[in-house]
Amino acid sequence: MELKKNPEADLEKQKGSLILLGLVAATATIMVVMETTKFDRSISQLGDVDLDMMEEEIIPPSATPPPPPPPPPAPTTVFEIVEDEEEIEEEIELDDMEIDEDTEVEFIEEVEEVEEEQIFTIVEQMPTFPGGEAELFKYLGKSIKYPQMAQDAGIQGVVFVTFLVDKDGGVKNVKVLRGIGGGCDQEAIRVVKKMPKWKPGRQRGKSVKVQYNLPIKFTLK
Repeated sequence: MELKKNPEADLEKQKGSLILLGLVAATATIMVVMETTKFDRSISQLGDVDLDMMEEEIIPPSATPPPPPPPPPAPTTVFEIVEDEEEIEEEIELDDMEIDEDTEVEFIEEVEEVEEEQIFTIVEQMPTFPGGEAELFKYLGKSIKYPQMAQDAGIQGVVFVTFLVDKDGGVKNVKVLRGIGGGCDQEAIRVVKKMPKWKPGRQRGKSVKVQYNLPIKFTLK
């Protein structure tokens, strides 16, 4: 029995059309894939460029500003050394002054301060009356005259007299430290002022001024 083919089911006649349709579809697919790949590549490249630019602009937070420059050095003073033989000319400015016969010139005299000599109260060798204490008591006994006022009032006691024995032995600055009145104080001063020169006191081998205190006793008999 011989098989008969259906003319509609015969694929040999459509073989050329199907091949052409497949080529067109394949070409379109390849073009779509190429365009998509190119677009993705361009986007990735742009992203890389932007990322690099942003990384350069970012400053790390730990960065500190540079220190300020050091201050300029202080100016040094230059001293000029002048030799001893070299003469230095110093200019002195004087105000213009007109001097005539009526002009008064004032001269200022320099007064030298004279240091006062020290007055001692105790020295190595105290001043002594000529002949010693015994002669001093004899002198007082012979020279003192008991004031009549003191005798009438019954005044008696000790008058303390102070005086300065100078370096030459002279008696100066006679004063009463403690008196008893009745004219006795004045009599004691009179007698001391008439004393002869004493032997001056000495300190470290030199004559010095000594302040001397002397008690004079007034007694009624």
